[in-house]
Amino acid sequence: MSNFQDDDKNSDFLKDDKIEKSPLQERLEREEREMQEKRHKKKSGGGGKGGYLFTGFIGVIIGALLVWLMLPGLVNQMPGTNSTGKNETNINQVATEVTTDVTKAVDKTSAAVVGITNIQEVTSGGFWNPPTTTSQPAGSGSGVIYKIQGNTAFIVTNNHVIEGAKQLEVTMPDGSKEEAQLVGRDPWTDLAVISISSKDVKTVAKFGNSDVLKQGETVIAIGNPLGLEFYGSVTTGVVSGKDRSVPVDINGDGTVDWQQEVLQTDAAINPGNSGGALVNLAGDLVGINSMKIAESSVEGLGFSIPINSAIPIIEELEKNGEMNRPTMGISFVDLTDVPSFYQQETLKLPKDITTGVVITDVVNDSPASKAGAQQYDVIVEMDGKKIETAIDLRKHLYNNKKVGDKLTMKVYRQGKLVELSLTLTNSNTL
Repeated sequence: MSNFQDDDKNSDFLKDDKIEKSPLQERLEREEREMQEKRHKKKSGGGGKGGYLFTGFIGVIIGALLVWLMLPGLVNQMPGTNSTGKNETNINQVATEVTTDVTKAVDKTSAAVVGITNIQEVTSGGFWNPPTTTSQPAGSGSGVIYKIQGNTAFIVTNNHVIEGAKQLEVTMPDGSKEEAQLVGRDPWTDLAVISISSKDVKTVAKFGNSDVLKQGETVIAIGNPLGLEFYGSVTTGVVSGKDRSVPVDINGDGTVDWQQEVLQTDAAINPGNSGGALVNLAGDLVGINSMKIAESSVEGLGFSIPINSAIPIIEELEKNGEMNRPTMGISFVDLTDVPSFYQQETLKLPKDITTGVVITDVVNDSPASKAGAQQYDVIVEMDGKKIETAIDLRKHLYNNKKVGDKLTMKVYRQGKLVELSLTLTNSNTL
């Protein structure tokens, strides 16, 4: 019974409007209400949008900090920047020093090639003015220093470079000028020797051997084309032909006086190159550049005097100032220039004789005349050496013989082989 009574009391207590709560209950209820309010705000969206903005702002700040920390390491890796971080444009340049056989040959010989200025006296004036004479440059060419003897340096050049000069001036590789003296000249071979003081000479060209040159072999021409403005120009080519001969008019009368023996090359040789050097890949002097066929339709046709033919002339000019050339006292042509009909009917040569030199005239009281040589004799041998062309004859006569030497030669006369012996004399005596 008592239990029922207690329940009634509790029921009356719950129905009472004023319920007495503990502090803990009040705090829990307050927190419950705050949680409900927060849930309500999230559902309405007001609190979520502000949260997203705040989170994004924080992310931007963090990203900026990371970029700022990494920038010093990345700046030097960016295109167009250097180690200082400045934006600059740099061009990469490669310095490669190239050395070839041609450059070595040029280095060896080019300093021995000089410029030569021909200074002549020119007279001017008119009817009302008295004539006056002045010295003026009349032309220029090239030369090659080949020898030093004491205080003198010797230079070989072309005769036409120094012809008619009142004064000669040599331009050295460093641009300095030296007055030169004429030692000797030979119009027939177009060679001349001049001399200067050796005090400023540093390089001397070394003579090579032009006889061993091969067709197609590389050669280098060094000289001053078109004057001293293009001083020391270098051109390259090959030996186009050996034992060539070109007609030369010595006195300018329009008549061929001489067949000049030359090397043919396609290395560019222009006016002003005359007297310059033709060298092989060893840097040895193998020719003296002499002439060029100047026609618009002709290219790559230059000529140089073979050094083996020039050396005896150079030595004679040094010694005597002129060429005391030995002579037999004859005029001649190549047999190959004679039509085959005349070879058989006039010369009556055996059919197996196809080369040689035909005597066209014999000078009276000359060594050949005294030895019994006759017109239309065909020279095929001299001192045991076969003679096939006029160049062979001149080579033997000018390179191997001197005035006063004995010479034996074999000739075909009316189909029979005849041997003659003669003593060479000075060409100036005939």
